[in-house]
Amino acid sequence: MEIKNSKYYIKLPLLLSIAIAGGILIGANMTSPIGSKNDVVSSIFKFREILNYIDRNYVDEVETDNLVETAITSMLEKLDPHTVYLPAKDHEYSKSELEGNFDGIGIEFNIFRDTIYVVAPLSGGPSEEVGLLSGDKIVKVDGENVAGIGINTRGVFDKLRGPKGSEVNVTIKRKNVTDFLDFKITRDKIPQFSLDASYMVDDEIGYIKINRFSATTYTEFKAALEKLVADGMTKLILDLTGNPGGYMDRAIKMADELLASDPMIVFTKGKELRYNQEHRASRKGIFESGGLIVLIDEGSASASEIVSGAIQDNDRGLVVGRRSFGKGLVQLPLELSDGSELRLTISRYYTPSGRSIQKSYENGQEDYYKDDFHKRYSKGEMFSADSIKLNDSLVFHTAKGRTVYGGGGIVPDYFVPLDTTQNSVYLNRLFTTGTIREYALHYNESNKEKLEEKGFDSFKESFEVTDKMLQDMVALAEKNSLKLNQKQYDHSKELMKTYVKAQIARGIWKSNGFYPIYNETNEIFQQALELFDEAEQLAAK
Repeated sequence: MEIKNSKYYIKLPLLLSIAIAGGILIGANMTSPIGSKNDVVSSIFKFREILNYIDRNYVDEVETDNLVETAITSMLEKLDPHTVYLPAKDHEYSKSELEGNFDGIGIEFNIFRDTIYVVAPLSGGPSEEVGLLSGDKIVKVDGENVAGIGINTRGVFDKLRGPKGSEVNVTIKRKNVTDFLDFKITRDKIPQFSLDASYMVDDEIGYIKINRFSATTYTEFKAALEKLVADGMTKLILDLTGNPGGYMDRAIKMADELLASDPMIVFTKGKELRYNQEHRASRKGIFESGGLIVLIDEGSASASEIVSGAIQDNDRGLVVGRRSFGKGLVQLPLELSDGSELRLTISRYYTPSGRSIQKSYENGQEDYYKDDFHKRYSKGEMFSADSIKLNDSLVFHTAKGRTVYGGGGIVPDYFVPLDTTQNSVYLNRLFTTGTIREYALHYNESNKEKLEEKGFDSFKESFEVTDKMLQDMVALAEKNSLKLNQKQYDHSKELMKTYVKAQIARGIWKSNGFYPIYNETNEIFQQALELFDEAEQLAAK
């Protein structure tokens, strides 16, 4: 089994099937009635007529409610990839994904062609820790087939959620991996926080990592920003890589803390005039001056693209990384009378320069839309900026005259190729078997007091993962049915040490311990550190 980019599998999620679960929600209810037209009334009458015929005359007993649910879903599939219907029994579950705590394995998922796709493992949750990745297909749960059986959202919740501490076995089919992958996941309380980490990189540079735009994002971001400024921050790295989006108003408020005066942040246009809105910076922000760099990648979508687009178009700072996902449609959540919900696309959003960054899609053809990431990878876009196809007919300009492009995501000011130099199948399998996490847990159990006494700063500076520690981990891998591949082990040894150290730090100091170490191997982060002079010059012009 050969994996050419296993470091891609190991690193933080690069989103594949993010399209629906990571959409922008405007977080409002529609209160005014929708005007009916003759063709709408005629269509409703026809549907009711057919349903009555079925109910009265069909040879077998049928559940008309099920027929209606199926008809609604099929109808919406003819629209765009982000307009979705959530039955009443699933509505509350869905709300908890962004707003509440629950016990489970911690994934965002969607169902395409009767298959459960992992949209993203929730940051800090059990699935991320054992190594589930965006794009994984869940084919079995506790040995029971869940693919091709007509499973719905509620069915997925019923199988994967459960009491904290209980275990569930999940079998995964992964792109470009021949064999099925088995994971044993211990359910846990899924964190509701959207801010992964906030720390000072040095005396001047602060770092904030946001994993989604949830109900608490702006509050968390503002508190972190205030603390970093108090700690002496004059330069900021805002990491939105792998961030699938969420609430649009939280993204607007975040951008407002970074933009001075009254610049445009985002505007929307829809068929109805009431959905044509402009959103500008309106308050005194905490960090309106000073060097700013926003990190994005192919997993940065919707609300992440609003923030990065506003920073780029207003020339407030630099955008660094790889082309973002390309999700520029806005959904309005409409709660229906029976408790179900329709998330209806009601407008497109545009960056300040007038760009729509929505990538193309063909109505009713999900494959064309969700396979975009693999097309990018196979065509070399992950490794070369020259492989990015720019639409020369969609040229726009920033506030200071720089050229930017619409149609298909935010193209960064500085492209950073995916780093696969130290990858190996063996290193990838250490993650998929849970070996690195398990080893770190065992190590922390035996050394917790000593590590806590040492303190994180001393740990980061002086702690070394020894050859003996790696040998112990290899022995644990053997117990997990992973045989040593010496050649691949030697090739990935240094990267392996970094990941083990980062996982040990996470066990003691949580994400604020993990990211300062992990970022030492993060090619986008490392490139950003070299660009602050240019970022400051751009903002000062």
